[in-house]
Amino acid sequence: MTQPQIFPTGGRRLLVYVVWDRRGGVEDFVLFTLAGLRTHSDRILVVVNGSLDNGGRAALEEVCDEILVRPNVGFDIWAHKHAIDHLGEAINEYDEVVFANDTWYGPVRPFDPVFERMDAEPIDFWGMTDHAREEPNPFTRKGVMHYHLQSFWIAVRRRMLESSQWRDYWRDLPSMPGYFDAVLKHEVVFTHAFESQGFTHGVAFPSEDYPTDHPALFNADLLLDAGCPLIKRRPFFHYPPFLDRHAVIGRDLLSRVAGYGYPVENILSNLARNVAPRTLNADLAMLEVLPDAPVKLQARPRLLVALHVSDAAAAGALLDRLSAITEAFELVVTVASSTDAESVREALRNRDDPRMTSAEVRALPPNDGRDIAALFVGLADVLAREDLDLIVRVHTMKMGTSTQNARRYFQSQQVDNIIDSPGYFSNLLALFESEPGLGVVFPPTVHIGYTPLGRGWSVYASAAERLCKQLRVRVPLDGVSPLAPLGGMMVFRPRAMRALTAHKWAYDDYRRAGASGGADLARTQERVIANVAGESGFHCRTVMTERHAALSHLSLEYTFDQLASTTPGYPVEQIQFLHRAGWMSAAGPGSFARMYLRFKYPRLARRADPALDLLRRVLVKVKALRRPPRRSPSRAEGGKL
Repeated sequence: MTQPQIFPTGGRRLLVYVVWDRRGGVEDFVLFTLAGLRTHSDRILVVVNGSLDNGGRAALEEVCDEILVRPNVGFDIWAHKHAIDHLGEAINEYDEVVFANDTWYGPVRPFDPVFERMDAEPIDFWGMTDHAREEPNPFTRKGVMHYHLQSFWIAVRRRMLESSQWRDYWRDLPSMPGYFDAVLKHEVVFTHAFESQGFTHGVAFPSEDYPTDHPALFNADLLLDAGCPLIKRRPFFHYPPFLDRHAVIGRDLLSRVAGYGYPVENILSNLARNVAPRTLNADLAMLEVLPDAPVKLQARPRLLVALHVSDAAAAGALLDRLSAITEAFELVVTVASSTDAESVREALRNRDDPRMTSAEVRALPPNDGRDIAALFVGLADVLAREDLDLIVRVHTMKMGTSTQNARRYFQSQQVDNIIDSPGYFSNLLALFESEPGLGVVFPPTVHIGYTPLGRGWSVYASAAERLCKQLRVRVPLDGVSPLAPLGGMMVFRPRAMRALTAHKWAYDDYRRAGASGGADLARTQERVIANVAGESGFHCRTVMTERHAALSHLSLEYTFDQLASTTPGYPVEQIQFLHRAGWMSAAGPGSFARMYLRFKYPRLARRADPALDLLRRVLVKVKALRRPPRRSPSRAEGGKL
């Protein structure tokens, strides 16, 4: 066998790059990556897992030489095999083939120094990053996970490409129906398999130079500082409690990437379209605590205030709050009755506000859609306008006497965090000015006086899935509680709502009589707004005043301190412990027995769960038949969110 060689002067390099897009398109970050690798590649072959629409094909043709489209089977590994089979003997025309995929962003730093350094090394294959050996294997809890190059970037040179070992490896490649199959059957065995057969490897940024075994995930900032030209996507969308456990701060990483000149709008758009909104909000710390000091805007946005009045007595106070808006704005007020409409018109006639360029009051027919139907039906023409930059959505809330403190705080939390003061609101507008991809801002989920955290979906998860399918919104739904403007107040770009507003809604759509499982359309729409924005590539942020941030943080800190006091470990371990125990219900003997089964006999618990669920549903129905019916209060009257 010949000796490993350096990459020869004037040598030829092929890039095989795998793309998967749930919509069949191609995102900007992919095009940016391929354009950045063009000067280092004599030929670029893109393999698309799944489908490719005409727009995506046209975009790819600008930055690559050949496109293969195949079924989305076997992940990027079998896509690489497809490319190898497609190339046949032609693969031997190249001195090096780089096998890469779209699980990273780049170039963040220049590729040139990395290629220059690795070209000079006499090796058979090399990776951008690696992972240290672990025992036991963290995926199987037994055996060894060998040291390995990470498969998102592996470059292979001619000696290995022409070998029988190379042909045998890909000929005998096992099927990979799941993600862990791809890891265990290829990524963690590839390096060891070829190294044990006499092939030598190198790595551009070895893990031994960093404080963890997995720097691509845990030390991405240090990799960038060392000149790594790319950053993995995972630090921006991995399970938030896990990243919290390892102090991986996505917001800081994004800032560092921006500092190196990478267009971070590519990252934010990609994440918004493909990551559950609350996960993204947590991983990138997308809560803005805005100061009261005013800032100067570079341009004057075209604003419209969409105000809904369900309580005429509170209309005057809410109109007063509009004094926080220092920019010129149009005002459209929707009201629940013609009587309320006249009282609002009277209130407006008594106001002399030079910032209010126009004012219109619309009386709506009776309907069950509350402030949501007032927006998506009553203001459908406004939402369709192309001349507006931003819509400010606020509304009145009726106060329920039984929960007056909670209702009063909820209203304050909603309105204050949208239009607290002129300085605060100018900072809110500045967010939209500085981030063209910012689609919606709204207050964080209220938790003082209410309990939506942990059960924010309530009965709406299935309805949300159906609605997203109807609207062709493919952004994943949050798993526990949605990131959503549950109070109905927000500031948004009309373009960010197009997936929702393109549908012609009618008041009849909001009738509760036909609601499945108690999930009315209004609350369902409210819960998917961040997903709707994400479908168009717009990200969301939550915003708070300094006062509400103090109230919220200290309340959550104390509450979590109490909840964490009876379970060991870091939060991620406590969460896993509690999730394994499962739903406690009323914490009666049956619940504890079920939890015991999950801990001690998980297989038996899985078999028993269907029967126990059926029994629970029967008991719930029996209790419901014995209980006299009662009217459920609406959100405006102090009911659930």
